[in-house]
Amino acid sequence: MLVYVNRSIRSLLIALALLAMPAAALAQVSVAITVAPPELPVYDQPACPGDGYIWTPGYWAWGDAGYYWVPGVWVSPPRVGLLWTPGYWGFAGGAYGFHAGYWGPHVGFYGGVNYGFGFGGVGFVGGEWRGGHFAYNTAVVNVNSTVVRNTYVNRTVVTNTTVTSRASFNGAGGVTATASASERAAANEHHVQATSEQVSHERTASTDKSNFASANHGRPANPAMSKVGERAENQQRRIGNGVESGKMNAAQTAKVENQEHQINKQVRSDREANGGKLTPGEKKQVNKEQNKTSKEIKKDKSGKN
Repeated sequence: MLVYVNRSIRSLLIALALLAMPAAALAQVSVAITVAPPELPVYDQPACPGDGYIWTPGYWAWGDAGYYWVPGVWVSPPRVGLLWTPGYWGFAGGAYGFHAGYWGPHVGFYGGVNYGFGFGGVGFVGGEWRGGHFAYNTAVVNVNSTVVRNTYVNRTVVTNTTVTSRASFNGAGGVTATASASERAAANEHHVQATSEQVSHERTASTDKSNFASANHGRPANPAMSKVGERAENQQRRIGNGVESGKMNAAQTAKVENQEHQINKQVRSDREANGGKLTPGEKKQVNKEQNKTSKEIKKDKSGKN
């Protein structure tokens, strides 16, 4: 359960907590708060959409209305040879600070958090660069080998298939892990920040009310997607653009937001009833409802009634 406090009091608590944090840790922290992030949700990984995409696990981000889920997604790396080190929450000095993820030649420390799908807490075993191409370990990640040919199978890296902890942060009450020598070395390598595609993905997630823990109670309806810009995310971006441009008023926005919320709610319910997946019939129904909402958004933005 999330706890909210007066904004000025919360700011004071955060400031005091930041002063108590070690300088080395503080240098990497992008935001710090006094409320623990929810546990990581359990979800299935969508199939890799094509050659060259790399999996970036979902995570809890913080916004004005509390924690919201940023869906796991396959993305294109900034350039050949780079791997993704996921961001993570760390508890220190009485505050939860978020250490942003980054691209680099090696995977660094991500708090020991078990994000799954190759990110078991240390390193990444879901694939590797082989020359100018990324090879996928299908023992760990969901790749259709008839679509993506550059694959291999290495089951020896799967040391524990049972996730005993879904803790989403490092520190007291969460995962107790410290960076190894190789992870510390990776932290000192040249890094590349999240791509514009990843930044857009997080920003869009922050505009979807169904992603907020206060609404989904730690069980987001759309925990993962095959690539940035999928149907549900694109719908939410169109709503946001309509509001920002002034083409959609409060009543119109509330109506389509409610439609999206109901679709997401139904998707979550269907997935829970079918082991995390949607049946062909359910997918068809979701698409029909999304088409209806899409037409509503288009009509509202055009000003036609």
